Amino acid sequence: MSLAAYCVICCRRIGTSTSPLKSGTRWRDIRNIIKFTGSLILGGSLFLTYEVLALKKAVTLDTQVVEREKMKSYIYVHTVSLDKGENHGIAWQARKELHKAVRKVLATSTKILRNPFADPFSTVDIEDHECAVWLLLRKSKSDDKTTRLEAVQEMSETHHWHDYQYRLIAQACDPKTLIGLARSKESDLRFFLLPPPLPSLKEDSSTEEELRQLLASLPQTELDECIQYFTSLALSESSQSLAAQKGGLWCFGGNGLPYAESFGEVPSATVEMFCLEAIVKHSEISTHCDKIEANGGLQLLQRLYRLHKDCPKVQRNIMRIIGNMALNEHLHSSIVRSGWVSIMAEAMKSDRIMEASHAARILANLDRETVQEKYQDGVYVLHPQYRTSQPIKADVLFIHGLMGAAFKTWRQQDSEQAVIEKPMEDEDRYTTCWPKTWLAKDCPALRIISVEYDTTLSDWRARCPMERKSIAFRSNELLRKLRAAGVGDRPVVWISHSMGGLLVKKMLLEASKKPEMSAVINNTRGIIFYSVPHHGSHLAEYSVNIRYLLFPSLEVKELSKDSPALKTLQDDFLEFAKDKNFQVLNFVETLPTYIGSMIKLHVVPVESADLGIGDLIPVDVNHLNICKPKKKDAFLYQRTLQFIRETLAKDLEN
Repeated sequence: MSLAAYCVICCRRIGTSTSPLKSGTRWRDIRNIIKFTGSLILGGSLFLTYEVLALKKAVTLDTQVVEREKMKSYIYVHTVSLDKGENHGIAWQARKELHKAVRKVLATSTKILRNPFADPFSTVDIEDHECAVWLLLRKSKSDDKTTRLEAVQEMSETHHWHDYQYRLIAQACDPKTLIGLARSKESDLRFFLLPPPLPSLKEDSSTEEELRQLLASLPQTELDECIQYFTSLALSESSQSLAAQKGGLWCFGGNGLPYAESFGEVPSATVEMFCLEAIVKHSEISTHCDKIEANGGLQLLQRLYRLHKDCPKVQRNIMRIIGNMALNEHLHSSIVRSGWVSIMAEAMKSDRIMEASHAARILANLDRETVQEKYQDGVYVLHPQYRTSQPIKADVLFIHGLMGAAFKTWRQQDSEQAVIEKPMEDEDRYTTCWPKTWLAKDCPALRIISVEYDTTLSDWRARCPMERKSIAFRSNELLRKLRAAGVGDRPVVWISHSMGGLLVKKMLLEASKKPEMSAVINNTRGIIFYSVPHHGSHLAEYSVNIRYLLFPSLEVKELSKDSPALKTLQDDFLEFAKDKNFQVLNFVETLPTYIGSMIKLHVVPVESADLGIGDLIPVDVNHLNICKPKKKDAFLYQRTLQFIRETLAKDLEN
C-alpha cells in the first residue's frame, strides 16, 4: 500500500510540473521509484522462491528413507524432541502453519475429486503414499463388520504397494484381518510375516523324543480302546522295532493308505507317524487341545511340518491336528501367534488339492467373521475355499465308499488299472478332483463338501484289535459332523459311491428319528448312487469263501446278501424315500474289477444296484471307475451335472 501511495504522489508531481527548471527533479523521482520498486520485487521474488523450495522439500518423499524403510522389520513412530528449551522462533512457527494449511487444502481437494475415504479421516500428518495403508488399517478395526470385511477385500485386491507397505500391514493388522487376508484368493503372501523362531530342542533330545513326550503328557481319559491301544504302542515301542513290523493299516479317518511299507524305508518317521495319528484323536477332545497348546505342541508340530516338507502324509496329519484345535475359539490367538496362519496362507495356494483343502479347513475354523459352521476332522469344503461374494444356495455332499477317500475317490479315471487292495500313493494321482474343478465352475452357487472316514477291507489289515465299526456307528458319527458343518441349512444333494450310499441311507433314516436333525430331511432334494450294493455285494461272499486270506472286516460282512441289517436298511429306506419324494439317480458298473493282481470280481451286479426308485443307468466301467469320469464331456459327469441342475433348479433360481 505504501509503495502504491508513493508512486501516485510521484506521478502527480510529474504530471502537474510544467516548469522546465524542474525537469531534473522529475527524472530523479522516476529513478527513485524504479530503485524502490525493483528492490521490493527482487526481495519478494527471493522470499517466495525460498518458501516454495522449503515447501517442496517438506512435502517431497526422500527416496533414500523409503529404501531404508524397506529393509526394516518393525514400525517406526514419529518422535518429538524432549528438549523443552528448544525454541524454533516465530518464523519457524509461521512456516509450519503455512505448510499445514497447504496440506489441508490438498487433502480436501483429494476428498472432493476422488472421494477415497468412507469416513472422515485427517491426512494432515500422513504422507500421501501412506494414506491408503493407514486408512485400510483403520477400517479393518472398525466396530462395523461390513466395514471390516470391505477393508480386508480392498487389501487383498491391492497389488501395487511396495514391500515395506505389505510388511506394515502384516505387523499392524489384528488377527481377524490376518485370517481374512489368508482366506482371500488374491492376497499377496507379503501380507504374512514369517513364523516366529522356534524354541531350541532340549539337550540330548530329538523331535521324535519330544513328540513322544507330548503324547505321554496328554490325558488317557475320554479315549476309546483303539486309541489307547495305539497310544500305548507308540510310547512303548522303539523306532527300530516299529520299523521292523510289516503289514497293517494305521489310520483314523485318514485316507486309508498302508503306512507300513514306508516304515522300513524311513525308520525315523515310524514312531512320529504313530504318535501323530494318536494325537489326531486326542485333538478331537477340547481339554486335550488345551494340553497340547500348554505343552508347546503348536511349536513342535511346526518343527515337524518343516522337517517333513517332502512327506505330504506327515504334513496332512499335522494339519488335521491344527484344524481340530482351531475348533476351540479360545485357542485361536495361540494359533495365530505361533505363525500357523502364515503357513496355511501359503498352503492354500498349493497346486496339491489335498494340501490346499486341509489348509482351507483350518482357516475356515479360525474365521469367525464370515464362517458360522465348524468343520470337524474328515469334513472338507472343496468349494468355496476362499471368502466369496457369491451367495451359496445349496450343498452337494460327496461320500466315498470302502477303501476310498475324500479326494482320490473323485479324481478323473486313471489311465492305468487301479487296484482296490493297494491304493495309489503317488500324490500326482490325487491332484485332479472333478467336484472341485469341474462342478465348482459349472455351479458356483454350490457349497461342495467331501467327507472322509476310515474303512478296511479285512481285519488283517485293520491292526487295531478293538476297532469294529458298523455302518450304524459310522452313520451317526458322520451325521453329527455334517450337522456341525451346517448341512441341512440349505437344500442338499447327496452323491455316494459303493458303501458310502449305504451310509447316506442310514444317515437319513437316523435323522428322521431325531427332531434336531429334521432340517437335514426337509432340505434333502436328491441322491446319486454310484454302484451302491443295496442288496449286497459279491465282494462279501468272496471274502467269506477265502476267509483264510482276507479275514473280512465288519464293513464287508455287512455287505453280504443275507445280511439282516442290509435288508432292513433297504426296506426302510425305500419306503421312506417314496414318502419324501426324493429324486434318485443310480449308476452301476458292467465290467469286473481287479482285486490284487490275480483276482477279478464283479463287485456290484446290476440287480444289486437297483434301489427300486429312480433311473438305473449301466455304464461300461469297473467298480473303481464308476465315479471317475474320463473327461468333462464324458457321459458320467454330464448326466451327474444334469441331475444336480434339475433337482436344484428352483433353489438355484431363488
